[in-house]
Amino acid sequence: MKKLLIVVLILGLALPLLFAGGGGQKPAPSAPAAGAAAPSGPTGKIMIYTSMYEDIIEAVGKVLDKQFPTCKIEFFYGGTGALQAKIAAEQASNKLGCDMLMVAEPAYSLELKENNMLHAYKSKEAAALAFDYDKEGYWYPVRICNMVLAYNPEKFAKNTIPNSLKDFAFDASVKGAVSMSNPLTSGTAMASVTALRDKYGYEYFDALGKQGVKVESGSVALTKLETGECKVIMILEESILKKRQEDGSKLEVIYPTDGTIVIPSTIMTVADKWSANNNTKSAEIITDWFLSEGQNAIVDGWMHSARNNFPRLPYDAIPTAQIRANTMPVNWENCFRQREEIRTKFEELVTRKR
Repeated sequence: MKKLLIVVLILGLALPLLFAGGGGQKPAPSAPAAGAAAPSGPTGKIMIYTSMYEDIIEAVGKVLDKQFPTCKIEFFYGGTGALQAKIAAEQASNKLGCDMLMVAEPAYSLELKENNMLHAYKSKEAAALAFDYDKEGYWYPVRICNMVLAYNPEKFAKNTIPNSLKDFAFDASVKGAVSMSNPLTSGTAMASVTALRDKYGYEYFDALGKQGVKVESGSVALTKLETGECKVIMILEESILKKRQEDGSKLEVIYPTDGTIVIPSTIMTVADKWSANNNTKSAEIITDWFLSEGQNAIVDGWMHSARNNFPRLPYDAIPTAQIRANTMPVNWENCFRQREEIRTKFEELVTRKR
C-alpha cells in the first residue's frame, strides 16, 4: 500500500477531514542487481498532493502499488483551499513538498502555470480526452466531478422541491432546509459558486444568505438529507452514488434543469526547480497511466472518466454525454482571477448573514 499522509489543514494549518483512515508505508525499492534489466516503469519517489477523498486515494494507492512496484508513491490529502495555502507557504522556501498535483478544478492549474511552477509534458493520451486540457501539456483533466442537487424520496416528492440550481437559492419553500459545501475550502464548491455568480450575478449569493443555506461538509449534509432536516442539498454526484452503492441508500441525484456544473479535476507535474524529488520522468509515466488504464480506478471512485467514449460509468450514474448535453459553464479564468473577490462576496452575503 502506498503511504497516505493525511493533512489536517484549515487555510492556515488545520482543516477537518471528511473521512478517517490511513495507510502503511513500504520500504523504498532496492536498486536492481548488477546486470539486471532496468525497470520499465517509474522509479524513485513521487509525492502527490491531492484533494481526492481519502478512501478513494487508498483504493487508487493499492492499484498503483501493484502497477508500479519500483516507485515509492505517496499521497498528501487536503481540501483544495488547504493545499493552496500549503503550497503558498512552501513557495517561501523555493521548494514544494510534492512532485505532482491532483486538484479539484483547472483554475488553480492556470495559476501555477502562470507562476512557472509546472512541468510541460505532451501526453500520448491527450487525443483521447473528452475535455479541455492545456495544449502545451501543463495540465490534463483526470476525473470528472459533477455538482448536482440531491433529495430523499422517502421524505419529500421530487416535484415539491427545487429541481434547478436557481430555485435552490430562490424558492422560499425550502428556506432553512438547504445545504452546500464551503467554497472557501472546497475547489469544486468554488467552481460552482463562480458559475452561479456568472449566470445569476451576486444576487444569487444574496438569495443563498436569505435562504439560510447551511455551509457544511458533504457528510453532514447527507445525514441531514436522510433525517429530513434538509429537503435538498447541492453536492457532488459522486457522494450520492457512493452512498447508494455502499449503504444501499435511497437518496437520489437531481441533475439540475438549468445545468449540471461539470468540473474536470486536473493532474499536473511540478517543474524540477520546485519539485520535491526532481523525478519528472516518473511523473510523466504516472500521468499517462492516470489518463489511460487508471481511469478505471477513477470510475470505481464514483467519478466520470475524462476520456471519450470510456466503456464504464460510475455506479448508478447516467451517461457522461447525457450530463454534458445540459451543463452550466464555468469560466476558469474568472475562477482564478476573481477568486478572492468571489470568496469575499460569499462570506459577506452568505456566511455572515446567518
